[in-house]
Amino acid sequence: MERGERKRGSKLRIYALLLVGLLLLSFVRDLSALSVTVNDVECVYEYVIYEGDSVSGNFVVVDHDIFWSSDHPGIDFTATSPAGNVVHTLKGTSGDKFEFKAPRSGMYKFCFHNPHSTPETVSFYIHVGHIPNEHDLAKDEHLDPINVKIAELREALESVISEQKYLKARDARHRRTNESTRKRVVLYTLGEYILLALSSALQVVYIRRLFSKSVAYNRV
Repeated sequence: MERGERKRGSKLRIYALLLVGLLLLSFVRDLSALSVTVNDVECVYEYVIYEGDSVSGNFVVVDHDIFWSSDHPGIDFTATSPAGNVVHTLKGTSGDKFEFKAPRSGMYKFCFHNPHSTPETVSFYIHVGHIPNEHDLAKDEHLDPINVKIAELREALESVISEQKYLKARDARHRRTNESTRKRVVLYTLGEYILLALSSALQVVYIRRLFSKSVAYNRV
């Protein structure tokens, strides 16, 4: 009898985890990345509640490959802790992922530096994750181990969503690149036809002048 109740309790917990996972998936699906236009330096702030929380995210320069030349220095990314220490940095990139453990709680600053004169649109996504540990379990008697499993499931879903946001932003950048390339090919082809028509017209005019001169010379 007791074993049956335990099995029934474990099944209920599994069903509860699945239900929570579906609810979390439906929630995080509506999350969208933040778009930032970087002229020189633009910063985004995020508050971290607990020390040791996992801070992760990604960013993609959406207009990359459209206006960038081969000598473009790229975008610089810097994450700064509340104490003013740089906890993560990326130099000269068109997009990347980042992840670090928060050394302390407080307001964190995420800055983008664009050394180029052309404004750049950056798609930015950030997530602060917290999974209760043994210290939290001992400190809070109301914190059940099942809540830890739910937090782990939530973070796993957030990781999937973050990857989807990153791939979606890169896909949008590639679509813009393909559209820009298509327009340039069309304009290049149109310019070729115009030059060919002008060249043909000039040849006709030149040949007519030659014939008119030769006819006038024969009459004389």
